[in-house]
Parts: sequence; C-alpha cells; structure tokens
Amino acid sequence: MRQRLAFPVLLVAFVGACTPLRTPITRSIGTSAYDLVIENGRIVDGTGAAWSYGDLAIRGDRIAAIGPRGAFRDARTSQRIDATGHVVAPGFIDIQAHSLWHYLRGNGLALSMVMQGITTAIHGEGSSYGPVNDRILAAESDTAMRRILAGFTGPRGFGDWLDHMVARGTAQNVGSFLGDGTLRRYVKGEDGGPLSAAERDTARAMVARAMRDGAFGIASALIYPPNTYASTEELIDAAEAMAPYGGIYITHMRSEGDKFLEAMDEALRIGREGGVPVEIYHLKASGPRNWPKMPLAIAKIDSARTAGQDVQANMYLYPAGGNSFASCIPPKYAEGGKLLENLKNRSLRGTMVAEMQARDAGYENLCEIAGPEGVMVVGFRTPELQRFEGKRLSEIAAALGTTWPEAIIDLNVAESLGLGEILFLMSEENMRLQLKQPWMKFGTDAGAQDPATARGSTHPRAYGNFPRIFRKYVREEGVLPLEDAVRKASSAVATRLSLTDRGVLKVGLKADVIVFDPATITDHATFEQPHQLSTGMRDVFVNGVAVVREGRHTGAKPGQVVRGPGYRP
Repeated sequence: MRQRLAFPVLLVAFVGACTPLRTPITRSIGTSAYDLVIENGRIVDGTGAAWSYGDLAIRGDRIAAIGPRGAFRDARTSQRIDATGHVVAPGFIDIQAHSLWHYLRGNGLALSMVMQGITTAIHGEGSSYGPVNDRILAAESDTAMRRILAGFTGPRGFGDWLDHMVARGTAQNVGSFLGDGTLRRYVKGEDGGPLSAAERDTARAMVARAMRDGAFGIASALIYPPNTYASTEELIDAAEAMAPYGGIYITHMRSEGDKFLEAMDEALRIGREGGVPVEIYHLKASGPRNWPKMPLAIAKIDSARTAGQDVQANMYLYPAGGNSFASCIPPKYAEGGKLLENLKNRSLRGTMVAEMQARDAGYENLCEIAGPEGVMVVGFRTPELQRFEGKRLSEIAAALGTTWPEAIIDLNVAESLGLGEILFLMSEENMRLQLKQPWMKFGTDAGAQDPATARGSTHPRAYGNFPRIFRKYVREEGVLPLEDAVRKASSAVATRLSLTDRGVLKVGLKADVIVFDPATITDHATFEQPHQLSTGMRDVFVNGVAVVREGRHTGAKPGQVVRGPGYRP
C-alpha cells in the first residue's frame, strides 16, 4: 500500500513546487466574513507581474484574501465594490512629499494627493519639523508655529513630531527622512562654515536618535541654505551615524545643471564612504546646455550598481521644476539668517546682480540656467504685485523697467521671501529615457492642495503627477507598461524604504488599495491653471478605510505613521 502511495505523493509535491505565485487558489486569513470585497477588477499587484482578473477582500486594516473572479461571491461582507473595467492596485507611495505644514496646521485631507491615489507620503527633503531645540524655536517668527514646535524638543523629538501629525488626523500615511537643514539648524543655526568637533558629535547623536525614532535616513538639499553649507565630509560623518540603523542618504544634489555629473560623484562618495545606499531626488539635467549629460548620468548610476554600490533615483513627470524664488540669490547672503537684510542693503546690490548674471558664480543658479523667459513667478500676496502672478521673469522685469536680477531682489524684498518659481529646464526626451530605468521611482516634490482654498498659483505636480504617468506615458505614449508604472509607484518605494507591511497586494499586508480606470485616469492641472483635481481614481482605501469613494473624498483620516528599519519602539 505504501509503495502505491509514493508516486501520487511525489506528484503532488512536484505540482506544488511548480505552482506560480499568482495561483488561482483563494488565499485568505481568518474567518470568511469581510468588511469589503472588491470584485471583477484587473489586479496589478505592484510586483511588476502581469495583471490578472480577480477579487480582493479586506478585513480591518489588512488585506484578508485574494482570489480569482467569483472567489468571494458567497462570502459574508459588509460591502461589495464592482471593479469591472478598473485596475485594482496597491496605493502609491510618494517618496518626495512636502505636505508637512498641511499636516501640522491644515485639515489633513490631502485632497490633491489622495485623488492621485497616493496613500503614503514620505517627507524630509532638506528639512523636517523634528527634532527641535531652543535655537530652532528662537528663529521661528510665527507664534502659533513656535507653540507647536515646542512639543518636539524632547529626546524623542523626531518621533513626537510624526505622532503629532497623525494624532491630528491624516488622510495619508506619513513618514520622513531627517532633513539635513534641520540637522544644521539644530547644531549651528543658519551659520555657514564647517561644524566643530563638538557640533559633529551632537549631530551624530541627533542622527542616531532620529533613526531610532523612525527616520528613513538623511535627506539633503544642497542648493538651499543652510543645507548648502554642509561639506562632503560632514555628510559622510552623518551617513556613518545612520548606517547601523539601515538608513539611506537621499539627496537633492549640489547641482543638477552645469556641475551635474560632479554632484553625482559627490553623492556616490558620500554613500560609499558612509556605508549607506544613495537615492537621488528628482533626477534631471537642467537647461539645454546640460541635456546631453543625462545618458552619462544614467551610465554612471549603472556603473556604480554593477560595481556593487546601491544607487537609485526618483523623478516627477513634468519638464519644469519648482522651488523658492529666493533660491536664485547666492546662498552666502543667507548666512546667519540675514538674507532679507542683505537684499535691502543697497551697497550689496551691484555685486549680487553681477553674481546672478554670471554663468558660474560658485552656486547653482537655476534662474540663469533657465533664462528669465524660463522662470514663472508665483505666490504673490501684495495686491499691487498680483498682476504678475504666473508671469515670466522676463515679462515682469520689462514691466518694472529693470533687469531680471534686480527684479529678483526687489520682488523678494516686497514679498518677504514668500514667492515661488517654476523653472522650465528639462527635456522630454530625457524624461522618457529616465522612466525606462529599472531603478526609477516617483515623487511629487509638492505639498497637498485644495482648489477650493488654494491661493495664487502652484506647480501642477501637486495635483497630477501620478495620473500623468498613466495618462501620458502609459496610455498615450507607451513609454512603459502599466504593471511597471504601478511597481515604480508602489513596491519599488516600499522596498527602497524597507516598508514590509504595504506596497504590494498581498494577504496579511496593510490594505492601502486603489481602484482606477486605466482608460480615463487623467491629470487636468496645467502650469497656467494648476488648481484642478485629477480624475479616474475612483476609490482609495488607506489602512482599509475609504478615503475616496466614487471619485469623492469621504473626509476620513485613517493615516498611520510609517517608520524606517532603525525604529526602536
């Protein structure tokens, strides 16, 4: 009898070993009662595997079961959603979000973001709101903001800040890197120059504490003060401090223009000598004279990876960037927090103008690279200047009867450094090339917006970055397939950040799930009319709770804190 059973047993074992991961057999956890069943969708699980028709069930904040169409037809559930004609995918993870103010002082709904299908927002480029010390508090002029920041001064300041945002209510999950600008402000304020030995010791201790609080690593933004004052050696020192906690060095490099390749060499050195992976924020070659450098940059990343160094990058999907209008002023004038004071100093004007007009004045001047006709100025609050909202710097300078560098100085003084700029710098050909790279991911590089309350202009990426991927580069141009676009928007970021509980559709993981129509998902925001929500993202669930249903925000705020691998509860 045992002899007769041997072959069937071996056959079953062989068949089980050869069964693909995407098996039609229903997988589930717990009992058969669910809170939600999503039926008849085209499941794109986030791994890059080919889509397949199937159903997905949610219980609580977890994915409870995944199976073929009809698998849960008879299961008890509180709600059923028919996803016929729609993609069911993991929620998108924005690796470069800027919604910190929104979560500290806004309503937490993140409308423009969740309507893109973004369920998790990762912050920290250059700055974070924790930890805080007396030096940082003293520099904060807003009384209400100073009162909030005072709550993040303890030994767990970074973690307290993250917990505070979620306690107020967030529609997205939130996490953050430790901003290198915050690190500098904590130990040295707004002053330039190298850190002293004592300051470096303080910085290393601060990095270790932030990593234990759940920071994903250190995020530098090396064209903005005080980040720009950090030396390569200082950044290597900080990287060494976070290496034992699995941290990542993520960077807005010192140059994306004329010193693009040299800046990349610096980033690679920091990762190599600091013993940490490197992630490059919004990879781009800025300005026509630098466009030919992109294939060389990609080759440099591929070469480093071939040699065993972990280097990756991310991008947004527009040919224009955006930042502070004051960033075109030489950063040395911002030392000590005296930028506005120095702009008002008439004796410095001639030197400032000459430096801004120079092709290489020792800093990254994107206004010079883009040219005044490639700079759109936004964010005017002064009534007599609001006629310039969304106008090009060349137009504004002509209207004021002055040169474009002088217009930069005068407008920054008039608006107390509150203006933004949109810089038309990138090549669509390069963007398509970047999209095809296996190590590419996506970030909005923007903060949450609401068309009903928005004032002035903004970059359209705040409303349309992720839908633009699927409308323009998947559906219309076929630059990359649907499955790879979903992977780069979800699991690629989760893997990069060591987030093991979300980012793919898998039983037992957090139920960050989106349902969208691949034939209609569309970004509507433009540079001229940016305050327009994207459409086609029908349903968005964050930790199993509906944040968007039938294309409308539900008002729910079920977001949780997500933390890096060094987190110590």
